[in-house]
Amino acid sequence: MTVASDALRIIKRGTEEILLESELAERLISGRRLRVKAGFDPTAPDLHLGHTVLINKLRQFQDLGHEVLFLIGDFTGMIGDPSGKNSTRPPLSRKDVIENARTYKSQIFKILDRKKTRIELNSKWLGKMKASDVVKLASQYTVARMLERDDFSKRYKGGQPIAIHEFLYPLIQGYDSVALKADVELGGTDQKFNLLVGRELQKEFSQPPQVIITMPLLEGTDGVNKMSKSQGNYIGINEPADEMFGKLMSISDTLMWRYFDLLSFEHPDKISSMKRSVEEGVNPRDIKFELAKEIVSRFHGGAKAGRDAMQNFIARFQQKEMPTNISEIELAGNGRGLALTRLLKEAGLTASTSEAMRLIKQGGVRIDGEKVDDPAQEIRPGQSHVFQVGKRKFVRVRIS
Repeated sequence: MTVASDALRIIKRGTEEILLESELAERLISGRRLRVKAGFDPTAPDLHLGHTVLINKLRQFQDLGHEVLFLIGDFTGMIGDPSGKNSTRPPLSRKDVIENARTYKSQIFKILDRKKTRIELNSKWLGKMKASDVVKLASQYTVARMLERDDFSKRYKGGQPIAIHEFLYPLIQGYDSVALKADVELGGTDQKFNLLVGRELQKEFSQPPQVIITMPLLEGTDGVNKMSKSQGNYIGINEPADEMFGKLMSISDTLMWRYFDLLSFEHPDKISSMKRSVEEGVNPRDIKFELAKEIVSRFHGGAKAGRDAMQNFIARFQQKEMPTNISEIELAGNGRGLALTRLLKEAGLTASTSEAMRLIKQGGVRIDGEKVDDPAQEIRPGQSHVFQVGKRKFVRVRIS
């Protein structure tokens, strides 16, 4: 196996799509140091594990000797990326964007090699564009082509408004690739249209078109929606070790393998061996411990942090007399969620909703070890929690 083919195999692992793979192979064979771009709009102050799916791939490129262009969209962040949105997204203030960008710079080097990373802010070139430059750029794409984009098409057909500045977003993001002369650009699957615009604009500016690599979107802790701070299903890379460990242990046994595939640095053969061990009777909880230890160790200074977080997690469960091997069930919600009293009855923890209400008022019900006192509480769909009644009844319930 040649160095280039081995590099291609490493790069392909975990990717959704490469356009065009033949072009990437040619550039790897050339031995030239490639400029690998990925853009992040600083819409929130903290990066989460969903972001790291893409950042981990950037690190692989660095380990293969290539240069990463980590682009912070301080200009595009004020426009608001319409990707996947069913309504116009409100723009951020300049103050918020700058503060969020500052925190990104302090977080990415938990993964990336500082010496092989160029941090760029797209206001450097976009902030200098004149109105005539924007008009010229807009002339490169038609409205018909913009409406080929799925989210724009759905909103247009549904009579929902599309602001003119939203059409500009893909063009401006695409121009970033021109300004940086990117050889490769990475993005989530929801960014494919924008990445293709960048490829087309490079052709218009007589540049070799960038290779596009799309990465899967990581589901959040609810196992349903894309990991997002707005969904409340995220695991931030700056969160305390114990909190990060606990959130990772809360994911379902099925979702655990998705996290292994997209987040773990373990060899695929070892992950396959873990899957076989579970099929042969090993408790999935023990495998989940390994995932949580690996991720915590990566972001909190080494293996000791992971081991300590695991011991703290086990101690918390023991102190609350909570077993570590708990049965799991799934209940159907009503779209908004499921009332706690009804959940306790349907999960078999109480004989009736009235008994559930009485036990809650008496302090006999806990969620994830914490006592609850509101009988009217609703559990949101997509979430998974351990529900406890008395000292010995435990069930992990996920609301679909």
